[in-house]
Amino acid sequence: MGGLKDELLKAIWHAFTALDLDRSGKVSKSQLKVLSHNLCTVLKVPHDPVALEEHFRDDDEGPVSNQGYMPYLNKFILEKVQDNFDKIEFNRMCWTLCVKKNLTKSPLLTTEEDTFKIWVIFNFLSEDKYPLIIVPEEIEYLLKKLTEAMGGGWQQEQFEHYKINFDDGKDGLSVWELIELIGNGHFSKGMDRQSLSMAINEVFNELILDVLKQGYMMKKGHKRKNWTERWFVLKPHIISYYVSEDLKDKKGEILLDENCCVESLPDKDGKKCLFLIKCLDKTFEISASDKKKKQEWIQAIHSTIHLLELGSPPPHKEARERRKEQRKKLLAEQEELERQMKELQAANENKQQELETVRKKLEEAASRAAEEEKKRLQTQVELQARFSTELEREKHIRQQMEEQVAQKSSELEQYLQRVRELEDMYLQLQEALEDERQARQDEETVRKLQARLLEEESAKRAELERWHVEQRQAIQTTEAEKQELENQRVLKERALQEAMAQLHQLELERKQALEQYEPESALFQGVKKKLEMATSKTKSWKDKVAQHEGLIRLIEPGSKNPHLITNWGPAAFTEAELEEREKTWKGKKLAE
Repeated sequence: MGGLKDELLKAIWHAFTALDLDRSGKVSKSQLKVLSHNLCTVLKVPHDPVALEEHFRDDDEGPVSNQGYMPYLNKFILEKVQDNFDKIEFNRMCWTLCVKKNLTKSPLLTTEEDTFKIWVIFNFLSEDKYPLIIVPEEIEYLLKKLTEAMGGGWQQEQFEHYKINFDDGKDGLSVWELIELIGNGHFSKGMDRQSLSMAINEVFNELILDVLKQGYMMKKGHKRKNWTERWFVLKPHIISYYVSEDLKDKKGEILLDENCCVESLPDKDGKKCLFLIKCLDKTFEISASDKKKKQEWIQAIHSTIHLLELGSPPPHKEARERRKEQRKKLLAEQEELERQMKELQAANENKQQELETVRKKLEEAASRAAEEEKKRLQTQVELQARFSTELEREKHIRQQMEEQVAQKSSELEQYLQRVRELEDMYLQLQEALEDERQARQDEETVRKLQARLLEEESAKRAELERWHVEQRQAIQTTEAEKQELENQRVLKERALQEAMAQLHQLELERKQALEQYEPESALFQGVKKKLEMATSKTKSWKDKVAQHEGLIRLIEPGSKNPHLITNWGPAAFTEAELEEREKTWKGKKLAE
């Protein structure tokens, strides 16, 4: 019943729209009263004048819109419709209301009757949404049916070209545009009016009147058993036969159901191409004009009975529903695809924003890295300048040490000369023994003072060690210069070792001289004082040499072995130097 209601609403929509003269979407109450009365008449619905007058009272405000008319239409007309009215009469009534207002005056190949049939076909094929349109797929289906009915060949390329030129802003054609398209003969070139009219009538019979097949055949009578030519019309539930194809004089009908069957019969009684239709109460013998027509009719009747068994609608209606379902499915897929595309686009935009954020972060990181690299290079340049200054200072100190070594060598020669002179003054040194004891006490005081100085020097050494750590961290960034500085350090260390060996030799000679002349008489006391003064000068010179040695020693990463720690700092001496110094210190203690 829902399908019948939808079909009726399409025709009524055309009538309502035609009554809307100023296209405001509203129709006057008087016109709607007339329309409702006519609908009740053609649909064979009982009139309800009380409800009609109540719904369209004159004291209501203004005309009625489509939405305002629908409640009355549904309740008092459409819900009461039974399938016992003349559909052609109903459509013709609605057609009469709208044709004069909308049909163009331009000459068309179609007659007014053909135009009416196209209008009805449009309502059958149009979409179930308003305003009514027919989509390109249904236009193609209708034009193909018309072309086949005219016996022509379908021009697919021509229709594709028409679709390309189709207005992108439109989803389909209105009924009047479809009538103009068919009436202009754009897709029926070479065909006359009569061929087009017959094709429209054939398609109308199939799609609207549910005519599955029709044609002349011979039928055998049930009483007189004579053969008479009749015009047969096959529909989903019935086979009607008439005197002629104008359908004016109906002679009878064959009701079809799932219990009926059709069988082929052999030729007999001079009749050929025979077949038999069996029903529960009657049997019909029919003779076709040729074997091809016989087979076509048998197949058509058999298919109709099969559809009745399945409870399926006629093929063209089933095909229409399939096309609609396919369009809905494609539309749903398209909407889903659009939704996915929007999601992908949104995800892409988010990704682009993330990439832009990452790009900005990378640019900032690159800028920071460039700034840090610039600072590192600047620090490296400063360190190189500082090392160059330190190297120059070390060179200067080395030159001073060489000069001092040469001076001390000269002083040593003088000292030896004076020792030889002191051999004659040995006795005088005995007298100065007491003075020497006092000098030793003074020397002890000096030693304490030196111990305090050594503590201060240890504090300075700790500070130097802290500087050493800082320098070692800086040196890690200038590893490439390490080898060259290492080579220079080795050369300086060798030179210092040679100087230390010479100093050690001089110290041994001095000790021997002291041991040789120490027990002599007090006469050599004055000579002893001079010797102590030379010893003090030698010590001072040696301390200065040791101090310079600690200052000019390169700061470098220590070995992986445990470091040697002295009052000069971590790794201030090699093991060989430390052993040499231990021997010197032990010798001093023995001498004291």
